[in-house]
Amino acid sequence: MAKSRPRVAIVGGGIGGLFAANALIARGLEVSVYEQAPELGEIGAGVQITPNCVRHLQRVGLGPAVEKWGALIGEGSQYLRHDGTHIAPVQVSDATGWKAVYGMHRADFVDFLAAALPDGVVHCGHRAAGFEQAGGTARVSFDNGSQIEADAVIAADGIHSELRPYVFPPSTPVFHGTISYRGLVHRDRLGDWPMDRWQTWAGPSKHFLVFPVRHGEMVNYVGFVPTDEEMKESWSAPGDPDVLRAEFEGWDPKVGFVLENVDRTFRWALYDREPLPTWTKDRLALLGDAAHPMLPHLGQGANQAIEDGMALAVILSAADNAGVPEALLAYEKLRRERVAEIQHGARINGLRVDSMLDYADLEKRDAELAAHADFRKHLYAYDVVPEAEAVLAAL
Repeated sequence: MAKSRPRVAIVGGGIGGLFAANALIARGLEVSVYEQAPELGEIGAGVQITPNCVRHLQRVGLGPAVEKWGALIGEGSQYLRHDGTHIAPVQVSDATGWKAVYGMHRADFVDFLAAALPDGVVHCGHRAAGFEQAGGTARVSFDNGSQIEADAVIAADGIHSELRPYVFPPSTPVFHGTISYRGLVHRDRLGDWPMDRWQTWAGPSKHFLVFPVRHGEMVNYVGFVPTDEEMKESWSAPGDPDVLRAEFEGWDPKVGFVLENVDRTFRWALYDREPLPTWTKDRLALLGDAAHPMLPHLGQGANQAIEDGMALAVILSAADNAGVPEALLAYEKLRRERVAEIQHGARINGLRVDSMLDYADLEKRDAELAAHADFRKHLYAYDVVPEAEAVLAAL
């Protein structure tokens, strides 16, 4: 008698959850996604996807969508001092020379990940309210009164995950004393602004970056500023464009030019968590921000969630129902160390671009920004699939 393949329920319909669904379905598993919002969607802001993520989007057939909706970020990308003085190029290829860094509108990303799924996979209006498991089955209850059963449950429901406490005792997110202002400006308002590069203006005490999205139709800007005001982690808190402009007054006129054209901005408080010692409990596993929320200073939040989803798909697709707990534990062991290193690296790089480390002068900071290219080359060259296949071979 053939052994049954696991049925998978994913709680959370953001980038991580939707990609994991695509990857699992591509490997022949039955998947359902449960999203708390009444419909799928994302706030208007950008995200960078890098080669370590793009290769997995290609593997599940979404390479053409990346090229259609993304904006390829090229060799003109650079770090600058706050006055516009050039510091160093930004690394936009992996260690093999493959150039696959894209600026992506989050709404576009969610749309094409969802569009690739079969009808009936995504169920909106389902906020997780409880979890239990016994007898080889996991059960999730939702605040709309419904319940579902699955052989494996993947919590991809973000930094404030409702299911994380069923894996590990609650912990407090770490606020890093910074708020980012972010938003979009259409290219029609920016004259001859280059739509093929990522530009970052570094410190003192803050930094500003701009990169293209939606195939160069608009730019995404982010201004990181220090604050003593601890606010709730949110993508959608409205900000005041005039306050944002005042924060960067006297900086490079190019920064001022972008900010002159900002009509609407959102504030986002920067939180992460200390690395968790475990991501799984029997048939429940954490993925993406539910497992490892990180600061945005390496641009790896979405990329690491996608690595999670690909690793999970490789390992779980080789398991039968009885083997789900062992497979989820193998996924955790594969991912936890790499992600903890990147979480730490994001913290350090944020302090670096804000000139908040122990610098006697800016020359040392600038040299570190230039040397950071080597770290990114190897970060981008990593491929989780052969790593996951090696884990399977060892089981």
